[in-house]
Amino acid sequence: MWLFGIAIVLLSVGVVMVYSASAIVAADRFHDPYFFLKKQVFWALLGAGCLWMAIRLDYHRLEEFVLPLLIFAGVLLVLVLVSPLGQAINGTRRWIRLGPVSFQPAELAKLALVLYLAAFLARKGEAIAELRRGLVPPLAVAGLLAALVLAQPDLGNCLTLITLTFTLLFLAGGRVRHLGLVLALALPPLVVAIWAAPYRLRRIVAFLDPWSDPRGSGFQIIQSWLALGNGGIFGQGIGASRQKLFYLPESHTDFIFAIIAEELGFVGAAAIVALFIVLVWRGLRIGLRAPDPFGGYLALGITVLIATQTLVNLGVVTGLLPTKGLPLPFISFGGSALLVTMVSTGVLLNISQHAHV
Repeated sequence: MWLFGIAIVLLSVGVVMVYSASAIVAADRFHDPYFFLKKQVFWALLGAGCLWMAIRLDYHRLEEFVLPLLIFAGVLLVLVLVSPLGQAINGTRRWIRLGPVSFQPAELAKLALVLYLAAFLARKGEAIAELRRGLVPPLAVAGLLAALVLAQPDLGNCLTLITLTFTLLFLAGGRVRHLGLVLALALPPLVVAIWAAPYRLRRIVAFLDPWSDPRGSGFQIIQSWLALGNGGIFGQGIGASRQKLFYLPESHTDFIFAIIAEELGFVGAAAIVALFIVLVWRGLRIGLRAPDPFGGYLALGITVLIATQTLVNLGVVTGLLPTKGLPLPFISFGGSALLVTMVSTGVLLNISQHAHV
């Protein structure tokens, strides 16, 4: 009930705050202040239904779908790069549009990778300590998915896949020197990818000194800071944010936490962070007390995925990390991310029914 209750509270907060942060922009852009709210409610209800189905389906049966889901996710990552299937927005190809609905294949790839890693680690056991048999296969699969995501380009989700893989391999008993060697080999291509894209370099510069270009690359983080500071202790009240009035870009998606802090203050923002901390604690508890290795690694993988995305999003909003396009789980506007998060939470709840927590 801890995990279920927190998921419902965060989902409800997300629906309210998406409307609060997006109503003005939606009215200006689409002449309908409820435009984003209606979409978020649709995905929230669909996600709740999927969560309930995931609770009812025995998680052991998911092993049967590991390979098909992994292949399907890989195919979608390839198709999103091909016109006209892939929808280009702001110079990136991250969405596949099917009629009125858009879906981001990278979100499915993250869940598919968690399932694959859980099945692989449960099957290999102590062999994970060996470089060739234990580390090379999962790193190769994760590297391929990460490369396809980076080609969109989407560095944020690419790094999420890499972080997830290394963390699970470490928790499963992978040797630190092996993981360090692989990481050292992967750093040069990553540096080249950042250096080759001017907008990524601008984000690094803005992270180091946003005031060097306050109207350009540093604009977003400065506006986020203004929102955080304007919230004070108890906030301006729901709906009273000023930064959402065309000042803070992406105020209902990646930077929604800044609006939460402005409207609910330090107390409200701290409460949201506390809910995520308890969620991660319960997820780790479930993983460590799962009745079998597959369930344990699956629970740990889902928890690490949610924790990574939460930490990165909060780090970006507060200026502790360079800007990355990762949503805040359960709360940010976005159907694909919300749906996958709800399904993942349902699987975690399913495992908790069998774990001694």
